Amino acid sequence: MARRLTTFSKLLITLVIVGGLVYLGNYLLNQTEWGRSLKSQAEQSSSSGGTFGDSSSANGKDDDVLTVQLVTWGGYAPGLYFNNGSEPNEESRFYKEYGIKVRFVKNDDLQSALNAWIADEYDVQVQTADAFPLYTFPDDINQYKPQVFMQVDWSRGGDVIIAKRGINSINDLKGKRIAVTEPAPSQTLLISALEAAGLKYTDVTIAAAQDPVVASQMFKAPDVDAAVVWSPFDMEAIREVAGSKVLVTTKEQSNIIADIFFAKEEYIRNHRDQINAFYEGWMKAVAELNNDPSRQETAAAHLATFLDFPPEDAMGAMSVVRWSSHGDNKDFFGLNPQFQGVKGADLYDKMARTFFELGQAEKLAPPWRNVINTGAVQAADRVLTGKGFESESVPAFTPPSEAEKTKPALANKPVSISFETGKYALTENAKTIIDLQFADVARSFATMRIRIEGNTDNVGSRKMNMELSRKRANAVATYLQDTYNMDKNRFVIVGNGPDKPVEGCESNQNDACKARNRRTDFQLIGS
Repeated sequence: MARRLTTFSKLLITLVIVGGLVYLGNYLLNQTEWGRSLKSQAEQSSSSGGTFGDSSSANGKDDDVLTVQLVTWGGYAPGLYFNNGSEPNEESRFYKEYGIKVRFVKNDDLQSALNAWIADEYDVQVQTADAFPLYTFPDDINQYKPQVFMQVDWSRGGDVIIAKRGINSINDLKGKRIAVTEPAPSQTLLISALEAAGLKYTDVTIAAAQDPVVASQMFKAPDVDAAVVWSPFDMEAIREVAGSKVLVTTKEQSNIIADIFFAKEEYIRNHRDQINAFYEGWMKAVAELNNDPSRQETAAAHLATFLDFPPEDAMGAMSVVRWSSHGDNKDFFGLNPQFQGVKGADLYDKMARTFFELGQAEKLAPPWRNVINTGAVQAADRVLTGKGFESESVPAFTPPSEAEKTKPALANKPVSISFETGKYALTENAKTIIDLQFADVARSFATMRIRIEGNTDNVGSRKMNMELSRKRANAVATYLQDTYNMDKNRFVIVGNGPDKPVEGCESNQNDACKARNRRTDFQLIGS
């Protein structure tokens, strides 16, 4: 006959079983890949405040969560700040103020990210306006009708052209071998820089790089003269190559690399309220961070966690961007008729033609107006008013000094502008030449001074030509100031008269040489 267990025996057996279960649970959590993954997810959820239950669909994505792909970049700090981290959580202001759940996912492999976007794993993807044509011309992508609905930021120092000893201006790049990623924003930066010096992409030799980080490594090779890279990899490359230097960055070429968000036309149509709320909340975050710099430490902490960066590196990444405000978005999408700066259409349309002409696109991408959706920007215009939502102001300059008349130039672009004999008033043809050959350069390099040097042939007295050339240079500056809303103090006016003839035409020996000497030189110099 079986004996009944005593109360003590039952307690002892229970403790043994509980202990075994605790040991087994501890082993599974700490010694298996499944357990470590589970702990990691729990810790991430905990750090973001209260979390939500799982509503994953068959593709592993939460159907009620706006999933946004990001890359390693400081321009995304406002979104992480407003969301209180990368995961949907109850402390997210997107959720508290708008009732939407947002998840940010880091994926630096843009082809992989595009594939995930096509498969509906991402709802929103990041790109730059200049590279976006590459996403809109292929039929397998264009069938989804990708549409840009928001400008995120301007690069302001994050993209860099570095050069070796002996290269002191953009003009010096002619004939040199340059490491650059093709096709990519790095290519856009280089092309625009060359244009500022009157050079073409074919005037340099390209050493193709997989990405800007690889380009910085290639720069160390003896057969590479310059490279287009990302900060902070420029500093590492310069330290290892004696005599090398930063030639130009997007701090100077301040309106050339613009990050944008895009989504499928169908997604925007079916989730209009969600997209509108996402845009409005992000713009609120930008305004708060710009109005109160003390909040940027919180934004940097979220960015550091997301990128796995030290907080100080996250702050550094944030310092090389201009977070686009609501006013900036209105300007960028052409919703402000008074805006004369660089618009999204300028960047997109120019590079669409360039990619096609270089054979990097099989056909022209559709026009900008066909690939944008301004619904969120226009809907928010009734709400986002006041300090922090306005457009970026026109860069202000102090009056130029005498020394800036002879200061070395970063780039020099000679342009032939015709004037009537003995006169300095601009003709309509002269204005068109300025619009086509220099206005874009002036707008792209918005933070740099422009030195305008007028030059003449040797017909007439030197004194008369000196004064005439100065008046002609000033007429050009006045036109740029009035037409493109540029600060008058930005311009350094120089009249050379006949004293700086072009090489080979020093004696003005024929009509052709005289015509070449009657030119205007546009030069970019630091303020």
